Amino acid sequence: MNLLQNVSLADYSTMGLGGPAAYLVTINSRQEVLEAWNWAKSKNLPALMIGGGSNIIWSDQGYKGLVMVNRILGFDLRPEDELNYYLTVGSGEIWDSVVERTVVSGLTGIEALSLIPGSTGATPVQNVGAYGQEISETLVSLEAYDTQTNEFVVLANEECDFRYRQSRFKNQDHGRFFITSIFLHLTKGQPEPPFYSSVQRYFETHDITEYTPAAMRAAVIDIRSNKLPDPAKVHNAGSFFANPVVAEDKLIDLRSSFEQLPCWPLETGGAKLSAAWLIEQSGFKNYYDDDTGMATWPKQPLVFVNYKAKSVADLIKFKQKIVDAVNAKFGIELVQEPEQLT
Repeated sequence: MNLLQNVSLADYSTMGLGGPAAYLVTINSRQEVLEAWNWAKSKNLPALMIGGGSNIIWSDQGYKGLVMVNRILGFDLRPEDELNYYLTVGSGEIWDSVVERTVVSGLTGIEALSLIPGSTGATPVQNVGAYGQEISETLVSLEAYDTQTNEFVVLANEECDFRYRQSRFKNQDHGRFFITSIFLHLTKGQPEPPFYSSVQRYFETHDITEYTPAAMRAAVIDIRSNKLPDPAKVHNAGSFFANPVVAEDKLIDLRSSFEQLPCWPLETGGAKLSAAWLIEQSGFKNYYDDDTGMATWPKQPLVFVNYKAKSVADLIKFKQKIVDAVNAKFGIELVQEPEQLT
């Protein structure tokens, strides 16, 4: 195990901010997960496993334990029959590369999740979703190391408590499991309409009538590339807030004052609202904050970009300014999507 000490975590976050990790190690296999965890326990230190750092906000104080950087690879695609395929993916694989390889194989199920940054192991934690698909729709099970029972376990989909941008790994069992692989069910064939509105507009604008996984991936990549910054070029952590969900009575109250409020009714009642629209209407469209060096991305105010921030405290100050403004105008408390580590 090649342990590093006092490593800047700004280099392990696409936001480009964070203090030092006391210890850091790269993990390449299931066995190394076990070795690293046992080492941390022997030193009475906390430990966590990260991927690409695209969904992490560190603290300025850093992390006083062991950071395990996940590089566990693996891509095992097997057909059950002509229609159904099952894919086992190492949790350290770059997620967009996984999507690309399934699309090349003519499989549908995760093509709308193209160009989402980060590693495969992070997708169940957030129940990653985009353009009408969620990872929970194709995930059959996952393997993880359970730090409570000190053993590798397989958790079925229904044991993961998936909800909109939520899972047990993000909530009640935060930090308990180190995900080592995921197991997906994909199908040979075409994605079927109705499509997410922006994807449908793209198909219509480009006269696309053959809805293949490749066509869907190309559309999503084009849409995302034109709307969102590349974290390799501009420091950001993707969408900073989840779209809020409101009850029916709150929705009626809001629409009486804001007729143009975008919303998506839910089968369970109430509706999901556009956090981006709320932020824009609160005065933060294409907004640069001199005080913190943070800004909202010109084409998507839901994305915070770090132009000149000197600390995580600057980011948090900028975030709170927007949260307070949206709450004052709409009575809605925006919820941060990237994981806040202290």
